[in-house]
Amino acid sequence: MDAAKEEFLRVFGRDYGYSGAPKTIDEIRATEFKRLEGVAYLDHAAATLYSELQMEAILKDLTANIYGNPHSQSDSSFATSDIVRNARQQVLDYFKASPKDYKCIFTSGATAALKLVGEAFPWSHQSSFVYTMENHNSVIGIREYALEQGAQAYAVDIEDTERDAFTGNIVSVQVTKHQMLRRNEAKFLAKNHTGSAYNLFAFPSECNFSGLKFSLELVKTVKEDSIRYSDGSPSSNGHWKVLIDAAKGCATEPPDLSKYPADFVVFSFYKLFGYPTGLGALIVHTDAAKLLKKTYFSGGTVAASIADIDFVKQREGIEELFEDGTIPFLSIASLCHGFKILNSLTIPAISRHTSSLATYLRNVLAALRHENGTRVCTLYGSCSSKTLCNKMGPLVSFNLRRPDGSWVGHREVEKLASLYSIQLRTGCFCNPGACAKYLDLSHLDLVTNIEAGHICWDDNDIINGKPSGAVRVSLGYMSTYEDVKQKFIDFVTSSFVSTPTHSRDLQFCGRSIPFTDTGFESRYSAFGVDLKSITVYPIKSCAGFSTDRWPLSSRGLLYDREWLLQSLTGETLTQKKVPEMCLIHTYIDLSQGILFINSPRCKEGLQIILNSNSSNGKREEISLRGQIYQVQGYDKEVDTWFSAAIGRPCTLLRHLSSSHCVSLDERDSVGTCRESRTCLNFSNEAQFLLISEESVSDLNNRLNSTDVGKDVRRTSVQVNPMRFRPNLVISGGRPYAEDEWINIKIGNKFFRSLGGCNRCQMINFSTDAEQVLKTNEPLATLASYRRVKVFH
Repeated sequence: MDAAKEEFLRVFGRDYGYSGAPKTIDEIRATEFKRLEGVAYLDHAAATLYSELQMEAILKDLTANIYGNPHSQSDSSFATSDIVRNARQQVLDYFKASPKDYKCIFTSGATAALKLVGEAFPWSHQSSFVYTMENHNSVIGIREYALEQGAQAYAVDIEDTERDAFTGNIVSVQVTKHQMLRRNEAKFLAKNHTGSAYNLFAFPSECNFSGLKFSLELVKTVKEDSIRYSDGSPSSNGHWKVLIDAAKGCATEPPDLSKYPADFVVFSFYKLFGYPTGLGALIVHTDAAKLLKKTYFSGGTVAASIADIDFVKQREGIEELFEDGTIPFLSIASLCHGFKILNSLTIPAISRHTSSLATYLRNVLAALRHENGTRVCTLYGSCSSKTLCNKMGPLVSFNLRRPDGSWVGHREVEKLASLYSIQLRTGCFCNPGACAKYLDLSHLDLVTNIEAGHICWDDNDIINGKPSGAVRVSLGYMSTYEDVKQKFIDFVTSSFVSTPTHSRDLQFCGRSIPFTDTGFESRYSAFGVDLKSITVYPIKSCAGFSTDRWPLSSRGLLYDREWLLQSLTGETLTQKKVPEMCLIHTYIDLSQGILFINSPRCKEGLQIILNSNSSNGKREEISLRGQIYQVQGYDKEVDTWFSAAIGRPCTLLRHLSSSHCVSLDERDSVGTCRESRTCLNFSNEAQFLLISEESVSDLNNRLNSTDVGKDVRRTSVQVNPMRFRPNLVISGGRPYAEDEWINIKIGNKFFRSLGGCNRCQMINFSTDAEQVLKTNEPLATLASYRRVKVFH
């Protein structure tokens, strides 16, 4: 055992590892998660993992027993009804909810449970829907139902509490109210409202962005109408109901409903024990259930109906009333095997185990410093609020900084982590309020980002100098010290921390290389540098062909990336998602005016005449990277050929014209065209990609060098310049000299550099005997010493 682990166990040994359980953590990983060998799975907030023994037990159960539709009256149906009844009780027991006071309604997940509440809640013009800023989009979506029914909706930040001096219980909570929202107010003002108004307050048991746990004392405080607004505005009239989103927190600390009687609790089972997906539950207090207004009825939810008159008698049971159609009874039958695992370990032990790892990770990340003393990591989440518990969940959210204080993009971290077999998540995690709050993004920032084309899951991770999301590491009951330290912490340290040795080798550069607008002279003499080859890629992401000379057009090399393949759903296909595209070979014969296309998956090649009406004549517009392109499709025979070549239905489109242009600006190397009117085909960033043989040679030397620290040979991979899909290959300079070039002249043509190109995982694909292979090289080695526009 190394010294670092000994120190970890000295501090956290009482909580780590399940010493009192049937199996220790090392035994659990060795026998129940063999598939994780060499992989650090750190995305349990999104979905935890099922145990292999759990799945074996489920398979044995389903193959040994007969479970029929519970709506029937056969023996197999009665057996299913018993299984469902027991599963409901297990759920209630998990949340310490009395079956006299609570019911378990099965849904397709936490989101469906939230939707059910929003649809059926008794909204009125006097109602309020109030939710903390740290709520998932699925919770915020309830406001659509509230607003449509005339209710008001607003977000709040919890600021302070007042506690009883003797009991220590919360007496009142002070909150800051955000903008109040209403819709169609005049429509509802004219209506006379009778009866009591009902309000709904929603908060998560644990924030899925920061890991901060909310005190469940909020349940009683809200229901007693003890919310105080910092601006002095009065509380809403009527009765308060409380909803807890336990989707994140339930895996390690489920809300105790015997102490904190919330009206609604929602969660998904795959967050608890990985399988099944597509199944969740709404735990509803019986009093609150009586208020819900069910409109739709279906098979299983009605006792009787008459087809040709307006008559329906709904079922009286709460569960049966709200579970439309046949419930997923086979998935429900598998729940007992998941609960068996959690019960064998016990929830308190799981909480202590995961908390020990998360605390250790936070402490190490907070202590990391660059060579110049600046912090490497900015952590999100605080325990300072008196309303929140003084503990965090097993989740660590953060962003990384370079030695100069600039941010490292979260997508760069995620993509580099994947090369080291580390699975985590980045972005805003569908929690826009917490994301904006912790990243200090104003409404103007958010709107500007959206108008610039930023959406969830894209690669725009740094916008106007601010991160648009964060890196999230989340832990599960099977996570280990080795996952956290030997995989993740060592990865962060070696890849992002500047040390005296590391800073000399690693280029902590920004997303573009700056240039000046001064003439067409190179920064230094380029005598002796030769253009070795020109490569044209007619179809985006397919193989190209090399030539000694080729005509230029206003869009770059003539016909370069003028075609693309699109799925039937409108998605642009690339090698990142369809690696088989690299097996499609292309060649253009200018003298014949024909594009020749071949694939090992097609017996005959395809020919497309460049200047004829061989297309189907149908023109349309497509959007690619936020730009609009005018394109033209081809006949069915052409689409059929390409569908066979890549093994999925697709269509071939040719670029006719677009609004996608490149401008040269001193502040930003690439932007929307305003002055230069230099148009692109379907290339990502510029008309040309240039690489030098010397740079590739240096990379190959590093790929085959000995790792001094480990005294092992790193890899035997050899790459050639074409792995990077360049248009221009040069030779004769020093390695990476092209980084410094501002302008170059080839023959009598002048070219201006827009900076480094985003490298993507396509360069990790290679072909061997017409098979597509993927490794983590050469990206892993490149990222270890060269960080100029690493990923796209």
